[in-house]
Amino acid sequence: MKNNPLPRLDASPDIRDQLLPHCRLQPGDIWEDNACGHRVGCLDATDGRVILDLMAGQRAQLAIHDPPYNLAAFELRSISEFIEWCQKWVRNTDAILDSNASFYVWLGADQNDGFQPLPDFMLMMRNQAFAPRSFVTMRNQRGYGTQKNWMAVRQELLYYIKGTPAFNVSAEYTDIPKILRGYYKEVNGKRTENLERSRSDTIRAGNVWVDIQQVFYRMEENVSGCYAQKPLKCIDRIIRASSQPDDLVVDFFAHSGTTLLAAEILKRKCFTVELDPIYAEITIRRLERFRATGRLGWQNGHPFQDEVPALELDRAPLVECDPSPAQQSLF
Repeated sequence: MKNNPLPRLDASPDIRDQLLPHCRLQPGDIWEDNACGHRVGCLDATDGRVILDLMAGQRAQLAIHDPPYNLAAFELRSISEFIEWCQKWVRNTDAILDSNASFYVWLGADQNDGFQPLPDFMLMMRNQAFAPRSFVTMRNQRGYGTQKNWMAVRQELLYYIKGTPAFNVSAEYTDIPKILRGYYKEVNGKRTENLERSRSDTIRAGNVWVDIQQVFYRMEENVSGCYAQKPLKCIDRIIRASSQPDDLVVDFFAHSGTTLLAAEILKRKCFTVELDPIYAEITIRRLERFRATGRLGWQNGHPFQDEVPALELDRAPLVECDPSPAQQSLF
């Protein structure tokens, strides 16, 4: 593959000016997929009216949101302003979820700023129509280091529910083999240890996920220009655990289109929202590219490489990955 990545689009106004003419959605527009009924809206997640337009009377069984952690509509805000902004899209999520539904939110905890916005967000959620269910930590393979503190390598995932949604525990099993013995217990008069009682040769992920590779430029699923891309594997795990085929999944912060792509592969329908026309276009193009080629991303290329000439970056060329076919589950 050509070594032709995009820079961070949120910090590259000159590149954005070149890409915007190639975006099919403008603010307020909704793109509908004729094949599977997915929808991508260039919409504001805090505007309840446009969210209802997106849903068109349908209810979702699962919401997965990954908001910009220290931003409100792409501008720096105080913690109180950020939480007020979050409260709006949380309430809009409540309004479009089924009576039995799951709600996941990725959120940051800045150790240099009182671990915000995580604690204030959790306090705000106490007054919402959701019950807390779990607090998941996903370990990054890379982090930002320091010689005077523990290296920061975690991402936080909050799991809430409405009503009594199903949880598919089979989705929780990893590829990590069980190797530790112990935890002896008497069963039917016989002393057994945990490996004998287990239903699987591999461990469950639990609420500390250590088996997911952080996306970087050598991975086929990489979408350059997207500064906060979540790995497909973690979204795949959430969707399989908290939904069924043909269910509706919503995502109010599409960014690189990972939730839409995972829903497509797992045979769910996805309605997703992105305020920025460029990321909305990337989301649509990623789905179209997967259907046309089976590829999960652009590795070190980018979604607009046919329209925008190669960027002048001083990097060595990379070897192209083999395409990944469509499958029942990614992992």
